[in-house]
Amino acid sequence: MIELFYHPSPNPLKIVLLCEEADLPYRIVAVDTKMGEQFSPEFRAVNPNSKVPAIRDGQTIVFDSSAIMLYLAEKSGQFLGPASARGQMLSWLMFVASGVGPYIGQAAHFRHQAPEPKEYAMKRYAFEADRHYGILDVQLSKARYMLGDTYSILDMSVVVWSRIIGRVCGDEAWPKYPNLKRHLDDVTARPAFQRADAVKDRHTFKTDMDAQARRFLFPHTVEGVGQ
Repeated sequence: MIELFYHPSPNPLKIVLLCEEADLPYRIVAVDTKMGEQFSPEFRAVNPNSKVPAIRDGQTIVFDSSAIMLYLAEKSGQFLGPASARGQMLSWLMFVASGVGPYIGQAAHFRHQAPEPKEYAMKRYAFEADRHYGILDVQLSKARYMLGDTYSILDMSVVVWSRIIGRVCGDEAWPKYPNLKRHLDDVTARPAFQRADAVKDRHTFKTDMDAQARRFLFPHTVEGVGQ
C-alpha cells in the first residue's frame, strides 16, 4: 500500500485525486506543517526538502508532486494521455510545476501573509498568476481537457490551482477565465474528486495562523528554523 504524506493544500490534493481516480490503495500519513512536522527527522528521511506531498511505495520513495504524478500514472498505466501527445503532456506538466504552482503560490502568499511593504511583490506575482491562468484558459478553449478529449494527470494538476482563483486574484477575476471555470466545474463534479477533497475532513490539522505556525511555514523569518 502507498503511504501518502499529506497536508490539506493544493499539491497533496492532486496526489490523492490520482490515487482515487486510478483506484490505487493508499494510506494517508498526516504531516501538520503548522506544527513543524515537515522538519522532523522521520519526514526528512522521506523528503529532504521538507515539503508535502511525498510517497513511499514499498522500497520506493518519490517526492515533488509532478514526479509523484508521473510515477503513479506509469505504475497504474492510466491518465498519461495518448502516446502521441507524450511531448505535450510532459511540457504542460512541467509548465504547471515550474510556473503555475510557484507563481500562484507566491501570489497567494503576498496577498494574504506577507508583511508590509509588499506592493511591488503583490503586483509582480498577481501579474504572473494572471498570465499563467490566462495561458491555461487558452489551452482549455481548444478542447474539454488539457490534452483534448482525454482526461489526464494534467487536468488533476491544473484543477487544484484553478479552484483557488478567488483567493489569488479575487472572485471578480473569474469572468476572465471562462474555460478554466468550465474545466473546474467538470473535474470537481467527478466522484473521485469529491472523495479526494473529503480526505481533509478525516484528519485534524492545526488551523490557527499563530506565531508558532508562521515560524514553521515561513522559516526564513526565524533564524535557525528549517535548516
